[in-house]
Amino acid sequence: MSTDPQRAIIEDWIAAANAFDTAGFLAVFTDEAVLDDPGVDRFEGVDRIGDYFRDYFIGYRTTTRLVDVIHDGDRAFVTVHFTGDFPGAETGGTFDIRFDGERFAEVHADLVD
Repeated sequence: MSTDPQRAIIEDWIAAANAFDTAGFLAVFTDEAVLDDPGVDRFEGVDRIGDYFRDYFIGYRTTTRLVDVIHDGDRAFVTVHFTGDFPGAETGGTFDIRFDGERFAEVHADLVD
């Protein structure tokens, strides 16, 4: 676990995702958070983000490996590697995260070929 608070939150979030722990995955989001995944949809509010997690992480048995985190104030740009039961079964990805204190207010997700 990192001593950098933002990175530690991101590491915990990814660990919850890999454990298919819906409550842990959602715990880092504000109630009004937005997760925008242009390849899928825009999910507004923690309930809709939960739908995204269940469909695309649990449903596809997605495993996420943290590659890098770059900070810029209240933002973090996260590079990851995904594997799972989705078409292609392996790909890179990014999360552009805007923090509100210690929670995510907005996440822009994208796959990288």
